[in-house]
Amino acid sequence: MRLSRARGGRAQRTLPREDVEKRLDAQLRRQDAAAINRIRDDARRIAPELGYDAEFAELDGLIGSLLGTREAKLESEVGKARNTGEPYDPNRLQLFETLMFALRDSIAERREAPPRSADANATLAFFEAYFSNFIEGTEFTVDEAAEIVFEGVIPAERAADAHDVLGTFRLVSDIDHLKQLPASYAEFRQLLRHRHAMVMEARPDKGPGAFKAEPNQAGMAVFVAPDLVEGTLERGYHLSQALGDPLHRAIYIMALVSEVHPFADGNGRIARIMMNAELVAAGEERIIIPTAYRTDYLTALKAFTHNARMELVIRMLSVAQGYTSRIDWSSIDIARANLAATNAFDEGELAKLKLA
Repeated sequence: MRLSRARGGRAQRTLPREDVEKRLDAQLRRQDAAAINRIRDDARRIAPELGYDAEFAELDGLIGSLLGTREAKLESEVGKARNTGEPYDPNRLQLFETLMFALRDSIAERREAPPRSADANATLAFFEAYFSNFIEGTEFTVDEAAEIVFEGVIPAERAADAHDVLGTFRLVSDIDHLKQLPASYAEFRQLLRHRHAMVMEARPDKGPGAFKAEPNQAGMAVFVAPDLVEGTLERGYHLSQALGDPLHRAIYIMALVSEVHPFADGNGRIARIMMNAELVAAGEERIIIPTAYRTDYLTALKAFTHNARMELVIRMLSVAQGYTSRIDWSSIDIARANLAATNAFDEGELAKLKLA
């Protein structure tokens, strides 16, 4: 950590203190406290031989401060956050910041939700719950799902799956509840956990309403580590306050929850519920992701996660909102016929939703 100057166009041989903090924090995120303790032990062993006792003392204090056992001054934002017990994932936060700016630079099409009867609102909520569960692997036929939701028929052999659909429906059909938008991160956190608890009520093993205790991933995508969930969500939520358009806020909130993956299960469903709450509260049309649009949806999310492709997720969700606005939700039968005519129920990677 000794300062040195670059000479002859060559890079300096030592890192600024802030960079050292960032690298140590990254090591903590990738591994654990034992990893940087090993670095400290190695440095303690070789420092006297190299005459770097002062530099070791500085490193020792820095590591102790990151671990919360010392009070050494920290310079990086990520280091300060960890020291105060609110560590976050800086890579994800940069991704969210890029999305926020991309949304601010884009023009959102305004699609107001038309006045709907109670039956039409129930139909829309039913298919939102149906598709949101189906694309996550909780698969029922439309008739089976309708019996679960409207008649209370819970198949004994699939009780938990049925309650997933029912819990989702009860939540997304409660328009007054969906209109409750958070005015602070504390309220956002409370709503997020409450809504998750409602959806996952029948799965106590998944910790309804509780943030995850173990890491989770989907394929090659490793989501935010459990100890970074709170800090990443809070900083990510504050970025959303720079967005004024309801569709932009909806897209951002969906991406935030989906990318952090704060729960052991049910993250996709709760991300879409939080997204649509933003739209319902603003009187705009919801976004429904039919089965045939699942591949487009997942492809856009993967491009966002792995390649920071903002335009794909923005366009994909805007297109889905336009599609939702063109379906006649007057009744289950009418909506079902509309959806079938657009291939909405088709499955597989080759399924193609008719958007026009």
